[in-house]
Amino acid sequence: MRDRTDGLVTGPPATTAGTFVHRALFYRGGTEYLARVGGFVRGALAAAEPVLVAVPGPRLDALRENLGASAAAEVTWADMTRWGRNPGRVLAALSDFADRCADRPARILGEPIWPGRTRAEVREATRHEALINTAFAGRRATVLCPYDAVGLPTAVLADARRTHPTLIDGGRHLRSTVYADASAVCADCDPPLAEPDGAVSRFEYAPGQLGAVREYVVAWARGTSLGPGRRGDLVLAVSEAAANSLSHGGGRGTLRLWNSAGSGGVAEIRDGGRLSDPLAGRRRPSLASPHGGRGLWLIHQLCDLVEIRASADGLTLRLHMTAR
Repeated sequence: MRDRTDGLVTGPPATTAGTFVHRALFYRGGTEYLARVGGFVRGALAAAEPVLVAVPGPRLDALRENLGASAAAEVTWADMTRWGRNPGRVLAALSDFADRCADRPARILGEPIWPGRTRAEVREATRHEALINTAFAGRRATVLCPYDAVGLPTAVLADARRTHPTLIDGGRHLRSTVYADASAVCADCDPPLAEPDGAVSRFEYAPGQLGAVREYVVAWARGTSLGPGRRGDLVLAVSEAAANSLSHGGGRGTLRLWNSAGSGGVAEIRDGGRLSDPLAGRRRPSLASPHGGRGLWLIHQLCDLVEIRASADGLTLRLHMTAR
């Protein structure tokens, strides 16, 4: 029997009414990748189900060629190296796709972790994988996440087993015996942030000083490798974070700025706030909502990496901006 999930092996149906399926696919080499991932996409097209393919750029071209021009034209494509540069914005994009296809079960192929990702990026992508299960619970959708079983560290593959209820490995469909609740996985993604190397600029702000915060970032950013557009993005992102501090974080905060070898600039905002919703900023906020995380959502859209840490003392946001 051929499995309706990927067209290759025996297993359960991809979706039934009101169900959500989240699987990790462990692949070894390009041939297996194209066979299993291509089978997943062909299965979606054969079932007349909308399908989104969000994988690193080099994989996109190979998959398009493998599927053929006619089939490829029916697929929504996204380069994950750009679309998901910041893992914190991927979930909103997946949800947007599923929302547009609410009348039919959606199939999503998402590869948020690939060889070459930094440790911090992998940590946030792992958090994203765990939160998919919370955000999509009860929805008619199947998300398949390929993992390079040869090129990725053992620890990353172990985390994939914790964030996916079911797995495909060597053509076999398996239930993960170590699948964990999203809250447990996210807690493990929250080690203390390392202190920066080199010089750090610091600015303490209080009510009425949001304009001063912007001016401070503008002046500091002129000495970085960021171009005018990216400097503007950094100013806007920090402004949104500082505004949250003043409104919801105790009315004051601390801004730190420094250069990083891996990015054009890093901004860190600390305040006395709390983050009760783990999906805050990872869902597109409703325009009708009087509050609801618009600032944090915008920060995720602007930055190349967002690290968030909550403690008894308050909230820390670390925003990374590359020169690109």
